[in-house]
Parts: sequence; C-alpha cells; structure tokens
Amino acid sequence: MPHDSSPLPAKTEPSTTESELLVECRQDGVALVRMNRPKATNALSLNLQALLSQAFTQLAADPAVRAIVLTGGDKVFAAGGDIKSLEGAGPIEIMQRHTERVWAPIERCPKPIIAAVCGYAFGGGAELAMHCDIILAGEGARFSQPEILIGIMPGIGGTQRLVRAVGKFNAMHMLLTGQAVVAQDACRMGLVSQVFPDDQVLPEALKMAALIAAMPPLAAMQIKEVVLAGVDAPLETALMLERKANQLLFATRDQKEGMQAFIEKRKPSFEGR
Repeated sequence: MPHDSSPLPAKTEPSTTESELLVECRQDGVALVRMNRPKATNALSLNLQALLSQAFTQLAADPAVRAIVLTGGDKVFAAGGDIKSLEGAGPIEIMQRHTERVWAPIERCPKPIIAAVCGYAFGGGAELAMHCDIILAGEGARFSQPEILIGIMPGIGGTQRLVRAVGKFNAMHMLLTGQAVVAQDACRMGLVSQVFPDDQVLPEALKMAALIAAMPPLAAMQIKEVVLAGVDAPLETALMLERKANQLLFATRDQKEGMQAFIEKRKPSFEGR
C-alpha cells in the first residue's frame, strides 16, 4: 500500500490473502476496504478482525488517503462474530483476546469512514458499522443486535453506540428482542444516514467519499475529532473544544487557500497542510 502523497493507481491490494480482506487505494484519495468471506457471511473471525485492524492502521498513516469506504459486498455486510470460535470460550479467554485493542484502529481512525451496508449487519457487523462516521444502506439491508438470543450481549460497543445513535427506547427494543430492523426504519431511527437501491449503495458511498476527500483533510479530521470528543462532554466543554479546533485551522495553508479561492471564485486545491 503506497505511503506517499503521489496519486494512487486504482488497484486492489489484499492485506494478506484475497479470501479475507481487500484494500483498494484509488486515485481520488479514497480507500475501499472490502470484507471478503462470502461463504461465512463475512463473520468476523479473529483473523478478519486482525486484518481490519492492520488495514486501518496503515490507512490512517497514509497521507494519500483522505476518506475510507468499508463494505462487505452486495449481499452481506457482516453477519456478526464467528460463533464457532466463541462457543467453547471462557471469560478469561474472552478477556485476553482484548477485542477493544483490535478494534481501536477503526475507532480512532482520524479519517472519515463511510460504511456501505447491503444485506445483513448483525451483531458484530452492526457494531462495526457503528464504528464508522456515516452509514449508507441498501433498501434490503437489515440491522440487529441478536446476542441475547444466544445468551450473551454486545461486547464491542453495541449497547453504548446504539443508544447514542437511536435513543434509549429504540435501542432497548433492538437489544432485548434481538429483532432486526430494515433499512428504512434504521434511517428513521437515526442509525442510517441514507438509503439507496442495493446496487447503488457502493457507488454512492464512493461518490460521497470522493467529495469528502476533496475537502481540506485537516479540517475534516478536526471536525471528526471534535464531534466524537464532544458528544459525551458537557456542552460548555464541547463548545470550547470546537472553538480551539476552529482557531487552530487558521494556521493551515488550506484555510488560506480555501478563503482565497472563494474570493477569487475558483476551485480550491487543498494540500492537507
């Protein structure tokens, strides 16, 4: 995967093997990360989780990448954890897996992430989507946290991110019944940003990512950081974070370029400096 600021050729580079995860870096500053375990409905095996962690670590450090699209394909996003690897596990083993460390590069990625969801996003798949900043869903997409049906509960943020996205009563309904919600209902609840025909989800996600990638990247990263840091902070603290981040951006070349281009009525060229 390239790590310089030169234009990236459109190509596919698997992180290890093509049967698990594909990473494509495009010329428009967008990286496409595709989970690829179709026979296992993209179940989040330990290996696939490790590959996602590695990929997002690399993409976060790549200056040529300005926005990321995460997808599982046109049939399924991810149908949850790999139950076969969990069935015989004890609490100490589960603790020692340190899933929170594996998922940290996704959670802490400074670059905007768009989830393109078609088909099932169940359990860990729904939690993975909620690690992203924008969720675009196909008309046939479905979201659920069905862990209660097998005697456990979400463990990668499902209870906490879901309630923040859709409110207590919608979250409790999903968590306590394990029932799935369709894309349109998920959109009305606030879990999904927009719904498209299934075959348009990935093209629309790539189009949106390209739009974001053309924005000044330092401003995009500051917006993401302040939104996530401020969402659970007292309002006065969050407003202070916002002011400080806004002030900081006035030291960037991109701020000078953006305002000068606006005055000159031309298209700006943002360098991320």
